[in-house]
Amino acid sequence: MALPRISPSPPAYPASATVQILQEPTLQELYSPGRIFTWHELQGMSVDGVLRPVYGKSYAAPGVDVTARLRARAASLTVPGKIRTKVVAGRLTAAWIYGCASPPKDLSLLVDAKHRISSLRGAKGCNLHEVRLGQMDVVSIGGMLVSSPLRTAADIALHVDQREAIPALRGLLQDPELGVRLRLLLLAVESAPRVPHKKRALATLGRLASSGAGRPSP
Repeated sequence: MALPRISPSPPAYPASATVQILQEPTLQELYSPGRIFTWHELQGMSVDGVLRPVYGKSYAAPGVDVTARLRARAASLTVPGKIRTKVVAGRLTAAWIYGCASPPKDLSLLVDAKHRISSLRGAKGCNLHEVRLGQMDVVSIGGMLVSSPLRTAADIALHVDQREAIPALRGLLQDPELGVRLRLLLLAVESAPRVPHKKRALATLGRLASSGAGRPSP
């Protein structure tokens, strides 16, 4: 594989870094600041096209498939370690992890009611939402707890503005690997306890149904 043309000006990272990443037989999937590279070095490699940003301060090498596992891992690295096991990526953050939404500006993190949300506050770049979570509502992906696809879709329908909710819901419904079915989603929203915006959520799902969004892509 040919090496990229190197600018005469000194790079912002060690010259050996380019060769190491491009010629390594098995590429590391995710690069983040640590023992090998600083964030400034990673940023420099991103500018030169050697790496591409995933989320926060995490980067992937070109050619590496950015999967749900990789996105979840990148998201987890932005959550303080002391609260990482007590929060669940949800709503549009979970939809992004599943590949159905744009990267979030701030992570939406769900906190089960059994944890005191006040003890978790102070995490930068995170919005915390106290909820009740069932056993089937949470999965583990890439070292991050994430709301299940069905729970994610229900939460988006109920709590996210329609303009952002509809494209994310369409993506979740049309990905056959996620297993979200419109009928189950309608039942999940209908069975939710008395919550604000429930009628709006059902109207949103009705609009998706009329457009055929509930049918998985072939």
